[in-house]
Formats: sequence, C-alpha cells, structure tokens
Amino acid sequence: MRMVDLIEKKRDGYALTKEEIQFIIQGYTNGAIPDYQMSAFAMAVFFQGMNDEETAELTMAMVHSGETIDLSKIDGIKVDKHSTGGVGDTTTLVLGPLVASVGVPVAKMSGRGLGHTGGTIDKLESVPGFHVEISNEEFIELVNKNKLAVVGQSGNLTPADKKLYALRDVTATVNSIPLIASSIMSKKIAAGADAIVLDVKTGAGAFMKELDDAKALAKAMVEIGNRVGRQTMAIISDMSQPLGYAIGNALEVKEAIDTLKGEGPEDLQELCLVLGSHMVYLAKKASSLEEARHMLERAIEDGSALEAFKRFLAAQGGDASVVDDPSKLPQANYVIELEAKEDGYVAEIVADEIGTAAMLLGAGRATKESTIDLAVGLVLRKKVGDAVKKGESLVTIYSNREQIDDVKQKLYENIRLSSERVQAPTLIYDKIS
Repeated sequence: MRMVDLIEKKRDGYALTKEEIQFIIQGYTNGAIPDYQMSAFAMAVFFQGMNDEETAELTMAMVHSGETIDLSKIDGIKVDKHSTGGVGDTTTLVLGPLVASVGVPVAKMSGRGLGHTGGTIDKLESVPGFHVEISNEEFIELVNKNKLAVVGQSGNLTPADKKLYALRDVTATVNSIPLIASSIMSKKIAAGADAIVLDVKTGAGAFMKELDDAKALAKAMVEIGNRVGRQTMAIISDMSQPLGYAIGNALEVKEAIDTLKGEGPEDLQELCLVLGSHMVYLAKKASSLEEARHMLERAIEDGSALEAFKRFLAAQGGDASVVDDPSKLPQANYVIELEAKEDGYVAEIVADEIGTAAMLLGAGRATKESTIDLAVGLVLRKKVGDAVKKGESLVTIYSNREQIDDVKQKLYENIRLSSERVQAPTLIYDKIS
C-alpha cells in the first residue's frame, strides 16, 4: 500500500477499506507517513467526506493507536458524558454526583481547559486539596466505593488523534464532521465507557454554530458509538448564551453546589436532568427516561446528590466543607457590578464573547502556558428575555485587578438590549438515539 494512492482514492470520492484506514493511522502515528501527506488526506476527507463505516473504522484505528483504559473491574454499566464545549458549561460538576447518587458508576477522565474558562479538572481544583493524580487502581476502587471519581487524561490515550488534531488546526480542516466525530468518539471509547451520552451544543458559544451542523455531528457520533458496540445517545442543546449564570472556576463550583441543592439556574438544572436521565436509562437503572428523571429529582430533594458530591470531594483530598460554606472557595479581591445603561429587555448575550471577557480576567487560558486565576469570572444577573431597568446589574464581575475597563467594554458590546420583549431561546432542540 502507498499513501499517495490512498490520498488519490479519497480525493476522487471512493470509500476506503478498514485495512487502508488502519495503514494510514498506524503509519502517521509511528512517523512513516509525513505531515504533508496526512494534510493532503485530511483535505480530501474535508471535501469528500466519509461514509458511516469509514468513520467508525477511522475512530477505532485511532482508539488502537495507543493505550485503552480497562474499566471491567468497576461494577455495573459505566456511562460517560461528553459535551462539545461552551461557556459556563458546569454540567459535569452536577451530573457526576447526581447520577452517582442513584447508583450509576461515573468513571470520568477529564482534561484542563484551553479557552474561556478552565476544564472540569481546573474547576474542581478550586476546592482546596482536591487532586486528580491517582493511580488506575485507586481510580477503580473509588468508583466502586463512591460511584464517582475523576482522573486526569492518560498521556498515551489516542496519540493518533492528538497528532491529527494539531495538524487539522493548522491546515483549515477542523470543520469536517467525520474528523470531528472520530476525534471525540475515539477518546470516549479509549477511556473505557460502556455507554455514552453526548451533549452537542449549537449557537454563538458552540463549536457548531448552526443547528443543522450540530444535528449532523450528533448523528455521526451516535452512529459511530452504536456501530462499535457502545450504546450512544445525543442531546442537542443551546449555547447561543452561556449556560447557567456563572462563568469562572470557583464560581461554577458554587453554582454546581446550588444546583445539587435544587437552587441553581433553571436552564442548567433542566439540562442536567435531561442528560442525567439518559445516563441512568443507559445504565439500566431505570426502565424509562421518565422513571430515571423521577429518581434524579428525588436525589436532589432528599439531599443524596449533595452528599454524593461531598463524598467524592473528600475521597480525592478535597475540603468537602466548601459544600456547606462556599466562602472557603477562592475569592476575588474586587466585586464590581456592570449596570444597564437603559431600560429594556435582554435581546442577546453573545456566549463566546462573554467567555472571552471571563478569559481577560484570568478565568481561562489563552495558551497552554497560561496560569488560571480560580477566583475570577462573571455571574450573569439577567438572561435573554429578561426585563432590565437602567442602573440594574447585568453582570457581577469578580476580579483580582481594579481596572477592568477592557472587560466592561467587551460585556457592553456583547449584551444587547431591546425596547421590545424578546423570547428566551429554546434550551433543547433535539434528541438523537
């Protein structure tokens, strides 16, 4: 086999065989196939696409390019959840303990965030003492004991995807459904889950800005999962405005605590109940999505979800007393209100730009070397559709610098008011199974 022939075959719109795809991925991983040929192949896929079978084979070739995690020693059906990102996406912090509290094992492998705010691990490290540096044996033991543990991503999980992802970034081939779907699903499958629930975002703060593109990506990922023996379902949810109110690491931990008490933002709680219901159903702990939802609502009402969060934090060295006293989380030196300049209704909150404002404060990473300030961030006081009076707070800004004119300007530019009443956006657009 020669790489040039396979590039030509895909360029001309023909489907590749399992053996041909394995040849490409193995060759690229071990350095036998150079970047310039892989770039040409990625561009051919970008223009010609791949059928469902090719996409599944590409995913599994990337899974087998490195280590896979064996979770067979964990009792029960392991269900993983993946979100395609967004602003103020606190769902994992709520879902982990919520689903664990009804007996579903959640063995979560997470990374650090590059962008608006930190990843799940950065957020959890707002809790004093919490750490994810645990051995595989301890990880499995904790999931069996508490039904929940979070560990940092393994260094040699899907190395082919890491190489290809970096290449796509610099060759204008990122926005290809087969390449995105296989990238996401290869990591989830290598991480050892039996079933996968996907939260595919759409809107200004999402990777997929258009609803049709989000649906196509969700369908591709569900198809991959089910083809390779992982029960997979997807929810398509809104990210035209930030989810919940909080954007920033310690602020999002506090919001997760509020949500587990049943006192969180309506949109965040609803999305967590929908995603959680799917996780419980796939884990065969409930015979229907309705039954699963009732179980989760009861876990919030009776306090068992909050207790599961405390046990999880304490088991990984964290100070669980932050759940009862969130003032023990990192605190910003300055709390500044962004006041509305006029009466009206909130017509638009541009999610990705609001995320950038949080990053300017230090809540996220502009580069891999950036240091995150866990205390800073934003808390929205109004969402799209809400009425606002002149002088009322639109956003509370938590900052460790006094001069924040750049942040205020960014927020004013991206929170648009209207004199006409505006409809709040749809939260959940579709469910794909």
